[in-house]
Amino acid sequence: MGSWKEMSKEELEKQYSPRRWSHRMDEDAVIAAHCALLKEGTEIARSMFQTLLNVPYGETEGEKLDIYLPSNPSKDLPLVIYFHGGYWQFLSKEESGFLAVPLVSSGVVVVAVDYDIAPKGDINLMVSQVRQSVISIVQQYSHISGVYLCGHSAGAHLAAMVLSTDWSQYKIIPNIKGAFLISGIYDLLPITNIYVNDLLKMTEKDASMNSPIRLVTQAKSSAAMCEILISVAQHDSPEFRRQSLEYFQALKSVGLNVIWEDVPNTDHFDIIENLQDAGFRITQSILKTVKKL
Repeated sequence: MGSWKEMSKEELEKQYSPRRWSHRMDEDAVIAAHCALLKEGTEIARSMFQTLLNVPYGETEGEKLDIYLPSNPSKDLPLVIYFHGGYWQFLSKEESGFLAVPLVSSGVVVVAVDYDIAPKGDINLMVSQVRQSVISIVQQYSHISGVYLCGHSAGAHLAAMVLSTDWSQYKIIPNIKGAFLISGIYDLLPITNIYVNDLLKMTEKDASMNSPIRLVTQAKSSAAMCEILISVAQHDSPEFRRQSLEYFQALKSVGLNVIWEDVPNTDHFDIIENLQDAGFRITQSILKTVKKL
């Protein structure tokens, strides 16, 4: 396959429409099932654990987060911050607590972050918000053994942007020890040419400034001590797979500690849904990294 720039608009839209690549069900069914599973998983987590819901990390209504706490927390806790997907225009923290079940059960604090999705928020605001959410969490919780970022799809993009932050402009440098980037987008320029940008209204300049693949030098500086896992689904589209592989190679080329995981028998949606399962390979990878099992 040639460069995305050589693709017709029709082909580009197909490549960047994850629902069209599922091996399990048709495109409408896979979205409906995805939303239902994440919502149900979040409700189960809220029923199982002590939670702090709608905690503000900024001034606006959209700048809230949910915290899922272990029942018998140790003094120094690992903390996983989750940024949801939804192409920067769908989903919320109300569907983002599902991964808490296996993690909190193992003594990990899980934080689900809301941000102002489009059209209310643009890509610059969302990146600013997720960075601020990390700062706020670190300021509120001093007994953290390490901060770990986790994101899916557009959320993996936002997590990668946090990894690429110049923290010198902030009053604090968070102790980010790891990141789990799942079926993400790391170059936003193709997005400016398809339907996804109808609500985002990204310019090419916005897309370039907010593309992690172009911020690898900053990531090398800011994430030098991180363990980074980049996962992609077997049934992600060729473009999603290419983006993940190229970002992995770029991080590896500057000497970062990065691991590639190509997850068989998964698509763009169940690769994250399966995080509810303690035995799933990515869940196991997260637990081994944060708990050093």
